[in-house]
Amino acid sequence: MKNIQLEINIHHLQLEELNADERELVEAAIKATDNSYAKYSHFRVGAALRLGDGRMVIGANQENAVFPLGLCAERTAIFAAQANYPDQPVTAIAVAARNESGLVKSPVSPCGSCRQVILEIEERYSQPIKVLLYGTDGVYVVDSVRDLLPLCFIDESMR
Repeated sequence: MKNIQLEINIHHLQLEELNADERELVEAAIKATDNSYAKYSHFRVGAALRLGDGRMVIGANQENAVFPLGLCAERTAIFAAQANYPDQPVTAIAVAARNESGLVKSPVSPCGSCRQVILEIEERYSQPIKVLLYGTDGVYVVDSVRDLLPLCFIDESMR
């Protein structure tokens, strides 16, 4: 038997330790929580993307009474960016969330579906996407979504 050990590097920083572009992205994700439609869960999630040309695109979770028909903040931002700026790679994504008590203390991480979509964008443009996950206790920063999805399924997996 062979044992394979995976190691994930997550940087834990305070908001003020981020560079200006990263801080701006996180602040946009926090503001994007206002655009959430979370009638059922009351859990508002906002996402902000930085594109290769420096442009920013935001997204927010959108719920529906038929739960599978809703969409996460990360995917609303990515799909909006791809529909409007298909020639621009995504270089970074920030995610923030709040509940009825306010912004969450611990950073929330993208769901598995969102991780797969972000990975597909990394593969499409052949460059990593920095992921910034905000909580009032600090920001988790990973250099690529592969750090959140280490045993990933990509085109290569089908060959």
